[in-house]
Amino acid sequence: MDCDKCIKNLAFFAGGVLFGSAGLKLLSSRDAKKAYTHTTAAALRMKESVMEAVTTMQENAADILASAKALNVQRAEQETVDTFGQEEEA
Repeated sequence: MDCDKCIKNLAFFAGGVLFGSAGLKLLSSRDAKKAYTHTTAAALRMKESVMEAVTTMQENAADILASAKALNVQRAEQETVDTFGQEEEA
């Protein structure tokens, strides 16, 4: 049983070395550099787009919060007027 585990681990190690060597060769090729450049550029554009969306949501949330606070102030003032109006009638 232990021998099977050793062989399996050795196979994973050999596969990793082979994949790593091939990966290093791919990283050094011009086509790979071009692909990585395009991928990085796309990621940066995506980041900018996401940041714009977040900024817009934050601005909208601030507007909603300000409107909600104003609504609560109006409601509290109306309740105060209603309460004093009922006391004077009594």
